[in-house]
Amino acid sequence: MAGRSAAGRGGVIDEDAPAAAEEAFDSAPRRGGGRRPRAGAGGRWWLWVGRAVLWAFLIVVFLNGLWLPLRENFFPRTAQEPAAEDRVEFPETAAASLAVRFAEVYLNTSPDKAEERRAALAEFVPEGQSGAFDIPGAELSATGVEVLVVDVHDDNNALVRLAADVNGQPMTLDVPVYADQGGTALVVSGRPALLAAPDKATLPDRQFETDPQARSELEETIKNFFEAYAQNHEHLDRYLAPGADVTALPSGVLQFGSIVDLKVPVAGSGTAEDARAAQVTVVWLLPDEDGEDAAELTQSYSVTVVKDGSDWYVRDIRGALNSFG
Repeated sequence: MAGRSAAGRGGVIDEDAPAAAEEAFDSAPRRGGGRRPRAGAGGRWWLWVGRAVLWAFLIVVFLNGLWLPLRENFFPRTAQEPAAEDRVEFPETAAASLAVRFAEVYLNTSPDKAEERRAALAEFVPEGQSGAFDIPGAELSATGVEVLVVDVHDDNNALVRLAADVNGQPMTLDVPVYADQGGTALVVSGRPALLAAPDKATLPDRQFETDPQARSELEETIKNFFEAYAQNHEHLDRYLAPGADVTALPSGVLQFGSIVDLKVPVAGSGTAEDARAAQVTVVWLLPDEDGEDAAELTQSYSVTVVKDGSDWYVRDIRGALNSFG
């Protein structure tokens, strides 16, 4: 049987069969190659990300909708945390006015006007408290009552410090003032306190280095400027720097007399223009009705001047600080 030929089985030997089999094997699809992925399979995870973001947004909106009414109902703002737009500042001007009017009544009294004074004080003090300000048998007189400072302690309370001459002596008076929440109603909240007037200060030595050359250049310009400033108004503009806002004195009030002192500081360093604040002491003449025997009025000014080429021009004029220094 082992020697049976292929012809005996009715078969025919095909010499090309092995080659055909190898060709068929080579043409068969291999795992991992040649197979196309389904359309859309690679972007499916983006769909899940989008859904997660949408759900997160909806949850935040839902929780905020629950929290806001709960916060307003169960966690209201306390009195120590007012809304910024509801805050009212202490009415300093109104309190100062009240304190002045109160002091003019409080500091002026005599034994025969006690009842009249008590009735007048009732306008400024709490109900039923006007008797607490009585000064039995006292004789007080105050003049020149004016405000020095308003010391605000909080939104409702302040001390208004006044200056006055009391029985001919300079003194100060502290008046406590209370304002309601809206700042629309005021009352003197307690007894005031008389204090000593401020001491007289000692001026420091404020001498500064001067520029003799600039002073020499400026002397004629400053003289002509003050003449135009007081009386020759039509010439004022020629002495003013471009853009200067200087208004002339009213006509007929003062006449220029002389310049008795002119101090020009040295030029500052690191500036593009040469501008100086000169200190000028001027003698004005105050003629009487007949135009004779004019009185003299000496005043000190700070005059800002700026140099353009070889000429000086006035940019500003105001009162001088420490002209005695």
